Amino acid sequence: MTSVKQVQVTFDCAEPERVARFWCDVLGYVFPPPPEGFATWEDYDATLPPEHVGAGAVCQDPTGAGPRLYFQRVPEGKVVKNRVHLDVRAGTGLVGAERLAVLEAECARLVALGATRVRLLLADEYEESCIVMQDVEGNEFCLD
Repeated sequence: MTSVKQVQVTFDCAEPERVARFWCDVLGYVFPPPPEGFATWEDYDATLPPEHVGAGAVCQDPTGAGPRLYFQRVPEGKVVKNRVHLDVRAGTGLVGAERLAVLEAECARLVALGATRVRLLLADEYEESCIVMQDVEGNEFCLD
């Protein structure tokens, strides 16, 4: 049996480049270099039929450790809660007030990038605190 070596997370969205830029800023990811033979992604896009220009964008972990993120343009808007979401792990290993302080500081940074704060989920006997947020197109994610 073959084991999976890499995972790509794909987002449906209206504006792939905008959403990709947001997630690059959140995660410290980068856009990959343009295809061979092209100086920029804009040069590459100029070779595509109009309906394919800007239809997708990629961001990736510069270290290669994290999953590649792909953003594809779709005609329909988001209408219900995501079935899959990303957890942005800013408070790993922290508890109590120290964890909340780190989460609140990161939340403020992400809101400045265009994210929306939805709600704070306080720690209980099973889970640590986290903040539910939305990206620039309303996709939910947890600041954990």
